[in-house]
Amino acid sequence: MTPPGWLFRFVAVAFSKAHTSLALAALVFALPAQADVADTLATIKPGVVGVGTYRPAGSPRVSLQGTGFVVLDGRYVVSCAHIFEQMPDTEKKETRAVFLGRDRQVGVRTAQLVALDRTRDLAVLKIEGDPLPALKLGDSDKAREGWQLYFTGYPIGMVLGLNASTHRAGLAAIIPIFTPVPRAAQLNARALRQADDAFQVFELDAIAYPGNSGSPVWHPETGEVYGVVNSVYVKGAKEAALSAPSGISYAIPVKYVHELLERAKAAPQ
Repeated sequence: MTPPGWLFRFVAVAFSKAHTSLALAALVFALPAQADVADTLATIKPGVVGVGTYRPAGSPRVSLQGTGFVVLDGRYVVSCAHIFEQMPDTEKKETRAVFLGRDRQVGVRTAQLVALDRTRDLAVLKIEGDPLPALKLGDSDKAREGWQLYFTGYPIGMVLGLNASTHRAGLAAIIPIFTPVPRAAQLNARALRQADDAFQVFELDAIAYPGNSGSPVWHPETGEVYGVVNSVYVKGAKEAALSAPSGISYAIPVKYVHELLERAKAAPQ
């Protein structure tokens, strides 16, 4: 007996749907897995350090003044230049230092300032001892407005111990550091320097505090660093008219870090 036509149509539709489901399942399994932010953070935090000064006989001995992150061979640390404006007190055996560890268990590494870019407020330190886990620098020219990024650092210093905090920051805009002024009378030394050597910065829709200066701004999928948080110098330049800015911070693109690291590697040690 020949089966009715409707049965053929039913079997054909069911077979087609089964193949479609299998194809969709295969496609899902074939797609690259999206990186979990927590997993990426676990690779970032070992390369984030505190920076400041160390005084063996001082009280306190550790003065955490900002954040830095490890690059290259694990012996170089990137941070912000304004953190190191004051020279260490050599009479009290004070030295520049990098701090690592967690909570109140702080390890100290003596550090040497090997390169500065005061215009862009960047600094490179070289540390003694065994190499630390290094972070990978990305290509900041490929950064796009609208990206969701993260930064990790020490916003309130040692108040809660050496515990880095991580904050989400949308890349709100890529803007020039120099803003033309309407009248010549408003020009000052900083504005003139910026006009002579204009560069771009990342505007972030996040709040950063002075201790965050030097924090790496990283991509959640790759862990690559695209910027360096600057919560003092740039804020003073871009928001001089605001007494209490809220929800906006800035970061220096790492393309300027690449340039400074070449100088640091060439510097006499």
